[in-house]
Amino acid sequence: MHIRNGYRSSLTFVFLLLLIAGCSKEPEYERPNILWITSEDNSPFIGAYGDSLAVTPNIDRLADRGILFENAFATTPVCAPSRFTIITGTYGNSMGTEQMRSTYPVPDFVKFFPRYLREAGYYTTNNVKKDYNTVDQPEAWDESSNTAHYRNREEGQPFFHIRNFTTTHESQLHTPIDTLIHDPDQMLVPPYHPDTDSVRADWARYYDLITKLDSQVGEVLDELEASGEAENTIVFYYSDHGGVLPRSKRFMYESGLHIPMIIYLPPKYAHLGPEQDRTDRLVSFVDLAPTVLSLAGIEPPEWMDGEAFLGEFAAAEREYIHAYRGRMDERYDLVRAVRNKEYLYVHNYMPNRIYGQHLSYLWRSRTMKEWDELYQTGNLNEVQRRFFEEKPVEELYKISEDPHNINNLAFQEEYQEILMHMRNVNLNWMILQRDLGFIQESRIDSLRANRSLYSAVRDQNIPIAEIIVSAEIASLEGVTDRNHLSEFLNHDDSSVRYWAARRLIADKESAQDFYEKLLELAEDPSPGVRISAAEALYGLGETETAYNIINEALDHENFSVQLMALNFLEAIDISEFPPTLFEKISALYESSANDSFETDYYINRATGTLLD
Repeated sequence: MHIRNGYRSSLTFVFLLLLIAGCSKEPEYERPNILWITSEDNSPFIGAYGDSLAVTPNIDRLADRGILFENAFATTPVCAPSRFTIITGTYGNSMGTEQMRSTYPVPDFVKFFPRYLREAGYYTTNNVKKDYNTVDQPEAWDESSNTAHYRNREEGQPFFHIRNFTTTHESQLHTPIDTLIHDPDQMLVPPYHPDTDSVRADWARYYDLITKLDSQVGEVLDELEASGEAENTIVFYYSDHGGVLPRSKRFMYESGLHIPMIIYLPPKYAHLGPEQDRTDRLVSFVDLAPTVLSLAGIEPPEWMDGEAFLGEFAAAEREYIHAYRGRMDERYDLVRAVRNKEYLYVHNYMPNRIYGQHLSYLWRSRTMKEWDELYQTGNLNEVQRRFFEEKPVEELYKISEDPHNINNLAFQEEYQEILMHMRNVNLNWMILQRDLGFIQESRIDSLRANRSLYSAVRDQNIPIAEIIVSAEIASLEGVTDRNHLSEFLNHDDSSVRYWAARRLIADKESAQDFYEKLLELAEDPSPGVRISAAEALYGLGETETAYNIINEALDHENFSVQLMALNFLEAIDISEFPPTLFEKISALYESSANDSFETDYYINRATGTLLD
């Protein structure tokens, strides 16, 4: 009897030891499902953000249960470069994919982030838009199609699913408006737009589309609930950049960069996020990829530029978001911006290119056409005219007092310390990132030799920091002097010479001082330098020299050289040029009319505008 009791006691002791040992183990991480719901071209026109005109009950319901991010921003105010950053967690201007509809590759180490999820056992699906501004990586997905869905995964398999809605895309405003739900008379027209019936109708139509989008978001949320996976699924809703009426999408203001972002963490995953249901934390698109990996328990790779703001690997809050703009469709420009919680700083490196360069796609908008017509007839106020006039090199806006970014503080004495600080933050970031946007697009193919631009610049020791600094100095009045310009104009690197020549376009006094050098640059080996020299010489009355350079550029085999030449012609009065120029433009228009892809497409748009 005693032996049997002792045996039982021993078994009990062993069982307890095993139980204790089992309890001391780290519990296996139960990976959450992750659902992305994305919309296009919309700023925070959402009821949960305090917009009284918005009818968005479903998105508001998600916000009631989730976390609303007040300070979420795109890295660039247009779709394809923006989506590049989303899918890679890197900045497009660091990777050489800044230009709109780039087809340039990335270095081998850069992987679309869903690939890491897939390797960790996730079922990854995308429905359906990609538009990633680089060479595709289809291996990132189990399925990417207009029928892709998480329901097709294996039983118990976690999923990452993207559902894209194009409902609010700017193209939806190009079609005739039959009926309106929102009252045009109730619209709050921003001060930079003319307050006309057509503009009000477009705004009303846009709010109608937001309402339609909201119903689609509701359907996705209801479907998730019906699947039984709602409490196992982290849900994101956000827009791919701001928008959508003119001076929002494509432009480096709150209207183009500020986006809505709401994230729902089910109770079992609430510990992965902040306790508050609303946060003013600064969040950038470059942070999305590492954040999703962090929520899935995967440490983000070191090569990613962003940092997780949720999950196991969440980092400290960032102090600034950075944004960039290069070529948008057929128009060249180069802009950088820095935003903290108080101020937006914008640096225009091509100030002689107006905001309102004629973009064929943008001019399909009724609002854009009317805005342009009112400018041409002199029927706009000073704020509304600025879009069509030469822009300042630097802009500084205090967000709390100026949400529409119309009161530029860059010239006010009391803001000079803040201006200098933000300028330095921007410059230091560009140098740190080795910003490749300062290498003119017409030079990229000759540098790459079947590599990524990222790799080519490093392999060939291109002096990218010197290029950036030359563009910075050349753009700033009061900083550039004759010695700087002389050094830059005679530099071994063509991109340094390019930025110095662009300074002479805007500064006719300096252009006159360097007249002989400009004639020399008119025969430079770099087509980008030659075209910039042509534009500076044209400003000095050297029409024939400018014509000869442009005529040669229009015959170049590189589409970006042709496009640079066409941009120059669009910015001036071309009536002084000979009829043979128009014959060449007409021939280019005809030969590019097949819409083969963006290169021909953009040449076709630019030549069509000139012919019109």
